[in-house]
Formats: sequence, structure tokens, C-alpha cells
Amino acid sequence: MFSLIYSAAINGIEAHLVEVETYISSGMPVFSIVGLPDVAVKESRDRVAAALKNSGFDFPSKKITVNLAPADIKKEGGIFDLSIALGILAAIGKIKKENLQRFCAVGELSLDGKIRKVKGVLPISLSLQKNKIKDFIVPFPNRQEAAVTGKANVFPFKTLIEIVKFINGEAECEPYLYDEKELSVLVEAEYDFADVKGQKNAKRASEIAAAGSHNIIMSGPPGSGKTMIAKRIPGILPLMTFDEAIETTKIWSAAGHVFSGGLMGRRTFRSPHHTTSSVALAGGGAYPKPGEVSLAHNGILFLDEFAEFRRDALEVLRQPLEDKKITVSRAKNSFVFPASFMLVAAMNPCPCGNLGHREKECVCAPLQIRKYQNKISGPLMDRIDIHIEVPALKFLELSELDNNSESSAAIRERVIKAREIQNIRFTGSDIYANAQMQAKEVKKYCVLSDKAYEILKTAIEKLNFSARSYDKILKISRTIADLDGSSTIKSHHITEAVRYRFFDRS
Repeated sequence: MFSLIYSAAINGIEAHLVEVETYISSGMPVFSIVGLPDVAVKESRDRVAAALKNSGFDFPSKKITVNLAPADIKKEGGIFDLSIALGILAAIGKIKKENLQRFCAVGELSLDGKIRKVKGVLPISLSLQKNKIKDFIVPFPNRQEAAVTGKANVFPFKTLIEIVKFINGEAECEPYLYDEKELSVLVEAEYDFADVKGQKNAKRASEIAAAGSHNIIMSGPPGSGKTMIAKRIPGILPLMTFDEAIETTKIWSAAGHVFSGGLMGRRTFRSPHHTTSSVALAGGGAYPKPGEVSLAHNGILFLDEFAEFRRDALEVLRQPLEDKKITVSRAKNSFVFPASFMLVAAMNPCPCGNLGHREKECVCAPLQIRKYQNKISGPLMDRIDIHIEVPALKFLELSELDNNSESSAAIRERVIKAREIQNIRFTGSDIYANAQMQAKEVKKYCVLSDKAYEILKTAIEKLNFSARSYDKILKISRTIADLDGSSTIKSHHITEAVRYRFFDRS
């Protein structure tokens, strides 16, 4: 007695189709699962047996062998419970075998026969088309995520008995159709820039960073508003496109998250603690999972107390900041995770935090200050586009008399207009923002006026900027010009861009 049904395994953020073969023969009652299963998959034996009995089916007292092919791909989690249970029912004649082979089924079974949600449904749904499988059985909570691609006929169910009746033609079930209205997008910002008093320079730099997707670092004493500003940057970013939402949701789905509406409508904001390890940032483990840099894909990675992070953890950021992806290699395999994020970092200027304070005196020795600031390597700092100082606020700035801050909505309008200019500029390429320009694009689109060229030349010679800093200044000035609606980079655009290389000038 043999049966076949399809399921899928998640490796990294990609899905691989798995053939679930079930063979039942006479002999001692043994239930074995082969094909490189982990402990959670082996435990399916007990869940499947209980679910079948509690759903009204007799569990066969024979030798049962379940093969998960191909055998060289690691299988993990409870995602195979449902396909194993259906395979057994088909092998003993409770389900029509010829009907079963057209389905891919995923789901974890509870002991009473109900179906629990699983991770990685979106990557699986995306992979079905290339494997020419159209019918996809999923747990009811995963229905939106499975159907959002429109590439499969999605049949969501709550119990095992419902699926059996459907496959046997005893009950009807229409494919679930995704409704874009179910995509919940929070348009209003959770935090508003109108709440931030003073700090006009920092708010302007944040607007430029959002408009061009530039990385930004803020340095200033405790309480100057660095974290407050960082938390408001997501509110001025444009909404994700459908393709960006698919990319981001795919990563989060593989990491085990399920969303209301099936897709992530808002850009992510990840803020790991400074004790976070390099593996947690980059991703990894025995069977690598996405790290913070990948979970922040198409969104923001905020690192508060930047200089307090471990040196090895910070150095992990160098490759993804440059390549917009990160490669995690293990002995048996290598995984590439997307990591196109906007880095927002905040740090104190010294251990006591009062260096450069208007009123408080810094008690740190010069050697302590140097050692503290050198925790961030030169190559890493070079990869951060915008460096700004966030000074302590004066009383007038804190008082209600100086409360003329712009709202996030007003700033966001300008950011969206600048992004629209960039979308037109980079049509037909993989680039969507100025920060992603390579040397060829910088040469083509960063056209300077004669006066701007002279100012940039003087700045580079006097301040001894690196070649990467030169590129960053051109990209920043291009974004400033876009905010101004100017096709040419003018002198005041260059002058302002040079001001945003604080650590280079220091």
C-alpha cells in the first residue's frame, strides 16, 4: 500500500518541494520516518497517530514507512504532520490516491485533529509555480499569506476531517481569493516629528536620509533626542511597494511570523539591544535563520548605544551595508539572505556622554575618549553616509514657546516627491534610491555646477576625505538636490552635504 503527496521544507528563506511517500506493509507495528528529519519531525509519529484516532480513523497496526524526499535536504518542524497523516489515510484507502498527488499540503496537527499554523508558507507558495503544482492545502490562519501571490489555488482548513471530505469529493471548498483590502497598512505614523523640539539640523538630516535611503549616525549627549528622532524616521518613509512587501514578508515568514492581512504593509523597524551577538545580527545557527540585518530588509535597523556593541558584531555590518545582502556559510551549505536596510545609529561622544556639552563638563581622559570612539572602525564609519552631531537642548528649545516643529506627514510628502524623482531616474534598474548608486550611476547622475565642483574640490583637499567619503558626499548632495527639485547639484547642495560628514571633519 503506497501513496504520494507533496509538502515543502524551508532552508534559509527558500522553500524546497518535498515528496512525502508512505508505504504500509505487514509486519511488526513500527512507524518510521526517514529522509533527514530532525527531532520535531520524528515527533510527528505521536501527533499524527493521536490526530487520526481523535478524528474517527483507525490507525493501522502495521509497519509504516514515511520517506521525505530528497533525503539530502534537512527537514525540521511540524510542517509535515498534515501531509504524513493524509499519506497514511491514502495508503489504507480512506482517501483516493489519484486525487492526493495534485496537492501540496502543510500544517501542524494538534492531538484532536485540528490544524495549527506553520512558518514559511509564503516562500512555499512562491515555489509552487516552478514545480507546476497549483493546489495548496494550508492551515486556516495561513490562508492570506498563501494566497497573496496569486500563484496557487489555496484551500484553507481548520481540521483534518474537513480535508479528507474535500479530497474525496464529499464536501466543496472554493479556492481562497486574496483581497488587497485585507492588507492593513498603518498610514499614520506611530510617532510624530511634531513632538521633537529643537534639533532642526538633526531633523533635516533625517529627512535627507529617508529621501535617499542613506545610513545615518547621530552623536550627542544623553537626553538630546537621538532615540526620539530615530523612532520617528519610519513615519516619514514611503510605503512599501507590493514587490518590497513580498520580499520582506518572505523573510519574516521563514523566520516564523504570520501577519494579519498576509503581507507586511509597513516598513520594519528593528532595534536590537547592544548586547546582541554577531550571529543574532547576521543570521546563522546550525541551520541558518535570518538575523536582524535581514529582518530589517526594506526597513530600518536602529542601533542605539552604537559604541557599546561588541566589535565583532559591528564588523558584521560591513558586507551588508555595501552589498545589500549577507552570506552565511556552513560546512554543508551556504545561504544568501537579503539585507537592504537603512542603518540608523546613535551614540554618546564619550563614556560619560558630556563631551562638547554646553554646560556639563566631560570627565573623560583623552585616551578614554579615543578608545571609546575607536570601538567603531574607520571602514564601518566610512560606510555610513550621514554623520551629525545632536547637541544638548537649550531651555528655549524645550519650552512651549519654541514648538514649531513640522509634522511627520509634511516631511513625508517631500520625501515621497524626492523618491518619485529617483524612481523615474532609475527605471529599468535594481536601484530604487540614491544611496544604492554605484560608480557608474554616480558619474552619470551626480552632475555638478562649476561652483559646486570647486567647493567639493576644496573640501576634499582640506579635510582629507577618503574616496568612499567623496562618493557619499555626491550621493547625499544628489538627494538634497532632489528634495529641491533640481536636476543639477548646486553649490549649496554640496556645502550642506559636506556638513553631514561630522566624524570625517572631526
